[in-house]
Amino acid sequence: MKRVVRNTGYLFSAQTISAAMSMGQGILTARLLGVVGAGYVGIITQFASNINRLTSFRMGELVVSYIGEFDAKGRNRHAAAVFKAAILAEVGSSLIAFTLVVALAPLGARIFAHDPGLTGLFIFYGLSVLANLMYESGSGLLQYFNQFRTIAIATVVQSLLTLLLIIVVFIVDGGIESVVLAYLVGKIVLAVSISGAALWHARAQWGTGWWRAPLSLLSDRRRDLIRFAVSTNLSGTLKLVTRDSEMLWLGAFSTPLQVGYYKIAKAITNVLITPVTPLIRTTYREVAREVASRNWKNVRYILRSGSVISAAWTLPASLGLAIFGQWFIALYGLEFLPTSYINLLILLVGVIVVNIFFWSQLVLLPLGLPEYPTKVLFLVAVLKVSGTILLVPRWGATGMAVLLSGYFLATSCIMVWKTLREIQRVELAPALSTGD
Repeated sequence: MKRVVRNTGYLFSAQTISAAMSMGQGILTARLLGVVGAGYVGIITQFASNINRLTSFRMGELVVSYIGEFDAKGRNRHAAAVFKAAILAEVGSSLIAFTLVVALAPLGARIFAHDPGLTGLFIFYGLSVLANLMYESGSGLLQYFNQFRTIAIATVVQSLLTLLLIIVVFIVDGGIESVVLAYLVGKIVLAVSISGAALWHARAQWGTGWWRAPLSLLSDRRRDLIRFAVSTNLSGTLKLVTRDSEMLWLGAFSTPLQVGYYKIAKAITNVLITPVTPLIRTTYREVAREVASRNWKNVRYILRSGSVISAAWTLPASLGLAIFGQWFIALYGLEFLPTSYINLLILLVGVIVVNIFFWSQLVLLPLGLPEYPTKVLFLVAVLKVSGTILLVPRWGATGMAVLLSGYFLATSCIMVWKTLREIQRVELAPALSTGD
């Protein structure tokens, strides 16, 4: 738990600073481009990011899990082979993603932004996908080797650079093209920094020839690796469709104006989510180690302590946003009121629950149940997509806020129940077998 707190401290500081700078970026962008312009920026950036995630196999989690397994056994060449395989898979998926961005950009501009003239910007921001050729794998390696401080520094540098570029664009009264360029540069800097640091640490841990480790070393674990990657990809895809594509759904079933309202409310709730995100990464590393050692008391302690830490931040911060939310939204522009404030209040309900139980899904992976979250997310995805088709054309941004908050509540409750039940089952298993 000390490692969790220390590493979370690094990332919490970085994420908090980044969240503040991100809010500054959003305020300047909204004042510069207005509600509709802010909606366009949200649609363009989310379009490329979501296609990248659609083809992604979330290699960070795979790297942490399997490098941890082999490293604990002193099998360094096998660990290096896992990292090499993860990089190759991620490079392939990133190239596919960029091809899809280019091919689908005209359709995306017409359906989501209702403006075919923005096709070029959709493709231009898609260059960020190419920068992410090994970002997830690199981030996973840095997490496993306890380099959270490096990740924190890269995150702050990226946010600061993006903010400075947005300030320049605001001063010179630039347009949407300049804003998209600023966000693109920030994405590239972050991806290159993490990738470079990961390659350096791989060399430091395994020697200069680590990349020569043959993939054949993993032949006996190939099915496990593929099963893990596919399961996390499906889980990530379902999250993508249900939780992380709201601005695209809004653009398709409503208008860029509603996207602009929703974007601001979501940006403010991210102030709550962003500081908790580091707990997911740092807790996963420790939980995976304790599950492998069957230290169930430690697993429960980590989960309980993590929820207490998250609640200590989430509850008072949520109260503050509920009271002062209208003032925060007014910083973006009075035209965002009152719609964005109503959306903010609705979103807070779900965010409080998902923040406190941030570990609801991650523990099921080392417990050997990577498919369970996928099944839960699929069921809720069907309900949320159906709700989107029915509610969003009529209620716009408010309907999307209701659906996302409900999604957070449903998925968190189901997976918390399953996690606690599974831990209890595996705890009793040795005693039952001994009794027999």
